Amino acid sequence: MWLRTECDFTFDVSVPTPFILMLRPRSGLHQWVARESYTLTPSVPAMEFTDSYGNLCQRLIAPLGEFSIRTSADIMTADYIDTCSGAPFEEVQNLPDAVLTYLLPSRYCESDRFIDMAQEIVMGVLPGYDQVAVIEQWIRTHIRFDPSAEQYQLSALQVNQVRAGVCRDLAHFGIALCRGLCIPARMVVGFLYELQPMDFHAWFEAYVGGRWYTFDATQVVPRGGRVTVAYGHDAADVAIFNQFGPMLSPNLMQVRVTKLANAPNADAPNF
Repeated sequence: MWLRTECDFTFDVSVPTPFILMLRPRSGLHQWVARESYTLTPSVPAMEFTDSYGNLCQRLIAPLGEFSIRTSADIMTADYIDTCSGAPFEEVQNLPDAVLTYLLPSRYCESDRFIDMAQEIVMGVLPGYDQVAVIEQWIRTHIRFDPSAEQYQLSALQVNQVRAGVCRDLAHFGIALCRGLCIPARMVVGFLYELQPMDFHAWFEAYVGGRWYTFDATQVVPRGGRVTVAYGHDAADVAIFNQFGPMLSPNLMQVRVTKLANAPNADAPNF
């Protein structure tokens, strides 16, 4: 399907403020970016770089006064996600070098604290994809998804204690449980078509059967219509924006995802 993703941010800036933004999806195996726009008001110099995860990042200094960021992209993405019951567990010694890092504990995914719990949840289940599917279902059953929760992002340990969280918190828990079983897992942030309420969304991927598969404990059935913006170990790596200096929150943040009837006009302006 073709999707148009849009997001708008507005800040009131009291002192010149450095930002690192992560708002540009990139073309890859599962999505193709056909058109893009990225507008800063007022216009300021911005420099783009690619971080260690391959995410497209933008550096800038927001000036005094009202500062807005508006992005839009037309993207072709799958209207379903791949599932593969029975996909085998990958022995650690056979994993690609780039995947090994996703076995390690991280700031919000304390996987070394979940080894016993993970083994209890998947007891008797075929190692690999089926174990991750059981973890996803366990989280869906035992952890309350509360998209309206107003709280600082939770680590997997905290999610296990409060038994509730927003999408990124449930993803942290799933990642920690997978890594506790020596299954590589990573955080994904992006857009999901028809998400309610509409916002940026987070889910996780697990590496089994020689590739990454999508898992999302917030959704009852596997759903496509996803646009990936960033990958990382956990939420610390995939913030849509980081600002440095006095605390600054957006006065306005709007996210929209629209399904396009046809491919975008080839004459439309590109980034």
